[in-house]
Amino acid sequence: MYTPKHFAEMRVEVLRGLIRDCPFATVVSNGADGLAANHLPFELVGNALHGHVARGNELARLDGAEVLVVFRGPDGYISPNWYPTKQETHREVPTWNYAVAHVHGRLKVLEDAAWLRALLERLTDRHEATEPQPWRIDDAPVDHVEKMLHAIVGIEIAIERIEGKFKLSQNHPERNRLGVIAGLRRRDGDGDAELASLMALQEESKA
Repeated sequence: MYTPKHFAEMRVEVLRGLIRDCPFATVVSNGADGLAANHLPFELVGNALHGHVARGNELARLDGAEVLVVFRGPDGYISPNWYPTKQETHREVPTWNYAVAHVHGRLKVLEDAAWLRALLERLTDRHEATEPQPWRIDDAPVDHVEKMLHAIVGIEIAIERIEGKFKLSQNHPERNRLGVIAGLRRRDGDGDAELASLMALQEESKA
């Protein structure tokens, strides 16, 4: 990934936080038919990613393969009108701010039904937590659960390397960065509040 020095995010705890907060990722693999991308939710467990795919998915046949997993944080269009310097020089152009983490690792295919069920229980418990009556696996008939478990395989990706890129206007002076935060909050479109909050956290870390 092309990453100018001022956009590089090297703090492992920050990158792990992005993975936990934005667990739906793109898995890029290179199989018999060339490059392929699959979109899956993951759980970060220690130094590995845990997930599952349909048994018919090509990933289920790529045990031991090297893969790239891309996690996307908040992103958004940045108007040059938000920069105070634009009003002075007009030498500013639009851009796009974003945060991503790239995980490099090797894929392991798991057929263990108990491992799979435990993973699914953890995933559903997490994502059902805000529901007034959270759904649980035991809510489904036993035979249906067994049928569903037979139709999927588990995948574990041992993390070998993580790259982070947080493009958050670091190449601009502080007043421009604060202008971007204010502009995002005013616009309040999809993801704008999250991007503004991330930029504000970056500003606090510099204090």
